[in-house]
Amino acid sequence: MMASRAVDIGQANGGDRLFARIGAFLAAHRLSPDPAHYAFAYEVVANATGLVAQRVAELTDGGVRLTSQDIASLGGVSVAGTPVDPADDDGTMSGDVDVQQALLDRMMFQLDGFGDAMRIVHAEANDFGRDLQRSADTMRDMGAEAGIEAITQLTADMIGRVQLAEARLDTALRETEELRTALDEARGSARTDPLTDLPNRRAFDETFAALHRDTPVTVAICDIDHFKQVNDNFGHAVGDRVIRMVAQTLASEKGMMVARYGGEEFALLFENVRLDDAAQIVERVRRTISERRPRVRETGESIGTISFSAGVAEGRVGEGRAALMARADAALYRAKDQGRARTITSDTTP
Repeated sequence: MMASRAVDIGQANGGDRLFARIGAFLAAHRLSPDPAHYAFAYEVVANATGLVAQRVAELTDGGVRLTSQDIASLGGVSVAGTPVDPADDDGTMSGDVDVQQALLDRMMFQLDGFGDAMRIVHAEANDFGRDLQRSADTMRDMGAEAGIEAITQLTADMIGRVQLAEARLDTALRETEELRTALDEARGSARTDPLTDLPNRRAFDETFAALHRDTPVTVAICDIDHFKQVNDNFGHAVGDRVIRMVAQTLASEKGMMVARYGGEEFALLFENVRLDDAAQIVERVRRTISERRPRVRETGESIGTISFSAGVAEGRVGEGRAALMARADAALYRAKDQGRARTITSDTTP
């Protein structure tokens, strides 16, 4: 882990301000406040002129959030405290596995705690029943006066037990709600691309799988042309901005699901939209993007024309997602082979 610079956080209000800035950094990049992420945020915030902070500023210019790969490349670690690897083939992060394991461990711990609380309450109830029986026996053997004193003491003891049990249950319920919130956040993060805020490949595939089998569907795969040249000529920070620009333009079109399928590739899902209509929508977005003349914000240098190639395919009766996506992908490759910057439809004949 990187070595943090020493700063005086004991000065008047200085510690509070630093803590608030670290919290804002974690919130802005949707990082959980675990020790590993806090240490990374501390290094960035407390040493604003350092190399790590400068690199973070470059990567996040234009409102881009840090990804797990970014944090790993800068010396950060995942939630579980292990280096984060790049995205695998399905577009998910191996760091997601660490997060899910951490949440699973936390869930099992919470369930154990809740079970302990319930066992304690059950034991207290049994003890109270036995004590109440003893008090009844005392009243029968020694008379009501002696029994009343025992009942009074038993009632006071039981009130204390009930209050303790309620406190344990309140703690267990509160921790359960916190865990549910964390699981909901993790579920959303696992299906959202951190760079574009679009659904990711997993979300796209799950949405497709959830459709009724009789739903007419059309899909499109769009791939930014010559994207490697953008990264090589202007750097990855500019490349990220280009991806975000394309993503936002695609997402502005209504009537379709847009997902970042991986790298500079996007997948579109149309319900109840025929092939030609879907192709017209994709082509309209492609022309809108290609008519823009983006420039590098810092230098004003022209990036050149940004466009994408697209393949569109309409689903057939009984056809699965994999086969449909393969036909769209084949149409995309034909678009690339024919000179890029165009939309090609798949042959719909059986």
